Amino acid sequence: MIALRGLTKEFPGGVRALDGLDLEIADGEFFALLGPSGCGKTTLLRTIAGLETPTSGNIWIGGTEVTSVPPGKRDVAMVFQDYALFPHMDVTANIAYPLRIRKVPRARREARAAETASRLSLSELLTRRPAQLSGGQQQRVALARAVACHPRAFLFDEPLSNLDARLRLEARTFLKRLQRELAVTTVFVTHDQGEALALADRIAVMSAGRFTQVGTPTEVFQRPANTFTAAFIGSTPMNLLPGTAGNGALRVAGAVLPLPGGIPDGPIVYGVRPEYMDLSPTPRADAFAGKVAVVENLGTAHLVTLESGEHLIQTVVPEGAEPSPGTAAWAVPRPGRALVYRDDRLVFPCPANGANR
Repeated sequence: MIALRGLTKEFPGGVRALDGLDLEIADGEFFALLGPSGCGKTTLLRTIAGLETPTSGNIWIGGTEVTSVPPGKRDVAMVFQDYALFPHMDVTANIAYPLRIRKVPRARREARAAETASRLSLSELLTRRPAQLSGGQQQRVALARAVACHPRAFLFDEPLSNLDARLRLEARTFLKRLQRELAVTTVFVTHDQGEALALADRIAVMSAGRFTQVGTPTEVFQRPANTFTAAFIGSTPMNLLPGTAGNGALRVAGAVLPLPGGIPDGPIVYGVRPEYMDLSPTPRADAFAGKVAVVENLGTAHLVTLESGEHLIQTVVPEGAEPSPGTAAWAVPRPGRALVYRDDRLVFPCPANGANR
């Protein structure tokens, strides 16, 4: 288990990259740190690794406090965004390097490197140097180097970001299978919410050095705890529309919608994902009226953007059902799929336990 208590990191000039973070990552869990550039996720990973010293707070790995322990003695393995392979060493030497540092005898470390390489389909590449490898092969060598030293935890800093789209999908599946087989606690930093949703057992969404939500992929996707998380999570941005609650209804962007129980009168923000909206060619009181501004081809579906007064409202429609630009249309929220925020906190449906952090 990895545990953080009150972890804070300040850089010169008063820049607070981490702001009093508390977190527990379970033994064997695949945990993703997700957020935009500059949110503090890489700083947090480097602090867990010992490459950054916290200003205050404590870190435990496997029940042992390691806040002041140097990186080499924390028994963690880190895979960097650029793989950080030694260009003058072949694949065997790169994989075995952490064992060499630990003064493992040469025969043993080369045997361990060969065993790990076989597991990651690298056996035919052992005598090559990094310049002779593709990006996907270099990524597997970096993973093999981490696996070979049998660490207590893996720390991944956007290891897939340098791969092209197809290789990223293949590497994502490979990485998840490998982590499941090894059952090693893994902390994975990414700005790609698709990667986080696909790989992680739990996700911590970060903004300005704080966690905006910690939960399972299902929780953060279906019940984002605040509008930042709602806007950040999802391959297409969630529609977030200002409105008012009162007189038994929600009034949002010209539509009159059912008022869920327990929401007091006053201003609200109404959220619904484009995937949970249907398009009607005829007027409806419970729909958002607009004119089709843009139609984007997503392959098996189309993303339709409506201009509705001062708002842009998006909905996803099936292949072959896309309207023509300039036509009138009504976007209909599906029952049970809408979210309501008050004072930037989810009030309907009720957030899952632990969602608001």
